[in-house]
Amino acid sequence: MKKVFKLEDLDCANCAAKMENAIGKLPGVQSVTVSFLTRKMSLEAEDERFDEVLQAAVRCIAKVEPDCRVILK
Repeated sequence: MKKVFKLEDLDCANCAAKMENAIGKLPGVQSVTVSFLTRKMSLEAEDERFDEVLQAAVRCIAKVEPDCRVILK
């Protein structure tokens, strides 16, 4: 499953790269891109584990940039 999420208060491209790197190492992640320009995260993970992977990704983002929020629709 692949979904795109909006990121609020993403401050810099370096932080986006750190987030992408950290999330890409999570178990179950098939692919991830974090774009500073569009302020969006595209996450692809196994269907049965998607919610679990998404919550781990949100925690990674908070570690890199505590003010950044993932808009979960």
